[in-house]
Amino acid sequence: MRLPHLTQGNFVRRENRFRVTVDVEGQRVAAHLPNSGRLTELLTPGRPCWLERVVDSSRRKTSFDLKLLAFAGVLVSVDARLPNPLVAEALEEDRLAPFQGYTAFRREVTLGDSRMDFQVQMPEGLLWVEAKSVTLVDRGLALFPDAPTRRGTRHVEALTRAARDGHRAAIVFVVQRPDALRFSPHSAADPAFSEALRSAAQWGVEVHAWTCQVDRNAIAIGEEIPVELA
Repeated sequence: MRLPHLTQGNFVRRENRFRVTVDVEGQRVAAHLPNSGRLTELLTPGRPCWLERVVDSSRRKTSFDLKLLAFAGVLVSVDARLPNPLVAEALEEDRLAPFQGYTAFRREVTLGDSRMDFQVQMPEGLLWVEAKSVTLVDRGLALFPDAPTRRGTRHVEALTRAARDGHRAAIVFVVQRPDALRFSPHSAADPAFSEALRSAAQWGVEVHAWTCQVDRNAIAIGEEIPVELA
């Protein structure tokens, strides 16, 4: 996925859940943070970052979106809106081995009282897929979530019900950085989500995780990494 032209700056502070201040060439500007996670290790003063200028910001309070941060020698995408289009792109290019052979897919389809990111038509029947954004990596271990997510737990429970009803179901963790070696649910941050994910796997929900290749011009799903649920 190509990224728009990005403006470089240095992170100053987080103002609230979705608003940050960034220094751009000596001028402090407000930017939208498209991520509700804590991002504690990433959002530190002085950290190099890259912003997208919003062409039509007349209906917004900020003229920029925060897109990338430099951390531990890599670029990290912090836009939690990207996993869905990244998975769609990888599906279209048939790059996700567990889902190869599909005949069609739809996005944002209702399943029970939840809306799943993808309904994929496989030769053997329907496959339901939910994609989640991961930015936290600790010594090679990607962790999700970094803050409690009741919405995420509801999605996992919906996938579990689908699996129990005989459908194929999967949750995909898109690690928006290249330096993760494996993935695990973050029990310390959200024990309810972690328990729901382990229960889902026992009922047959597939749990997959992929890293991303990230640079200032593009981001794409890269390597699949092992998932550790124990």
